[in-house]
Amino acid sequence: LNLIYRKPKTKRAKRFLEKREPKLKENTKNAMLIKGGNANLTVTEVLKDIYAVKKPFAVLYKKKNITRPFEDQTSLEFFSKKSDCSLFLFGSHNKKRPNNLIIGRMFDYHVLDMIELGIEKFVSLKDVKNSKCPEGTKPMLIFAGDMFEVNEEYRRLKSLLIDFFRGPSVPSIRLAGLEYVLHFTAVDGKIYMRSYKVLLKKSGCKIPRIELEEMGPSLDLVMRRTHLASDDLYKLSLKQPKALKPKKKKNISHDVFGTTYGRIHMQKQDLGKLQTRKMKGLKKRPAEKSAEDGGVSPKKSKSA
Repeated sequence: LNLIYRKPKTKRAKRFLEKREPKLKENTKNAMLIKGGNANLTVTEVLKDIYAVKKPFAVLYKKKNITRPFEDQTSLEFFSKKSDCSLFLFGSHNKKRPNNLIIGRMFDYHVLDMIELGIEKFVSLKDVKNSKCPEGTKPMLIFAGDMFEVNEEYRRLKSLLIDFFRGPSVPSIRLAGLEYVLHFTAVDGKIYMRSYKVLLKKSGCKIPRIELEEMGPSLDLVMRRTHLASDDLYKLSLKQPKALKPKKKKNISHDVFGTTYGRIHMQKQDLGKLQTRKMKGLKKRPAEKSAEDGGVSPKKSKSA
C-alpha cells in the first residue's frame, strides 16, 4: 500500500490531527456502540442505556450494520479509525445466539481482544423510577467473585470492563462526587451487573451514613465465545514509554513502616578546620599559634 501523507491545510485540521497523535498521557478512551443487522428491541435498549452511562465518552451508531466481528473485523477497525474509539460494544440477535453483546477493545486500530456475552435478563434505566446520576459521573467499580481472579477469561473480562467504564483520570476526588457504583458479580457461570446511586445521609458524626439505591440498568449475562490476544501482544499493548517510568533513586531504602532512609557518601572531615563560634575567650594567643607552628615563643628567647 502506497500511503500518501498530506499536511493539513488549515489550523482546524492541524488541531484535529494533533488530538489523535500518540501522547505520553493518553486521552480518555472513547467507546463506539454498534447495532447489528438483526438487533432486536432488547439489544437496542441495552445499547442506549450503556450509552447513557458512558456519555460523553461514547458514540452511538443508530443505523444497523451487517457484520460479524468474530468472522470479519475489518468493519470494526474502519469505524474505530473513523471515530477514534478504542473500545466497542456490538449488539446482535439471532436464533443461535439470542440477545448477544460483544465487548472488546482495540490496539493500534486493530482488535486486541473481545468477549461475547448473552443477555438473560435486563432492567432498563426507565424501568427503575428513581433519580439518576448526572451525565459524565465517574463510577466506582466493584468486582465480586473468585472467578475474576482464578479464570483467565474472567480476568480478561474484568480488565475489559474496567477499561470500558472507568472514565477519565482525575487528580482529586470530593466526597459528594462519589455517587455512582457499578457492581459486577461472577457466580455459577453468570455475570450480574448492577448499578446503584450512593445516598449520603446524616449519621450524627462527620462520616455520613451510606445507602445504595438501585438505579439501573441491570443485566444478567452469560459468557459465550472469546477472542483473547496472545500474551506477547497483550504485553506490548501494556508497554509504557520510558518518559513515564519513574527514575530509580540510588541509596534510598524503606522499612516495613514506610519510613524512608537515605545514605549520604561524604569525604573524611578535618575537625581541626571546623569553623566554630567566634568568641573572645576562645581566641588563640600568639604564643599558642607559634607553638602549633613548631617555633619558639618570644618570651623564652628573651630569657635565654
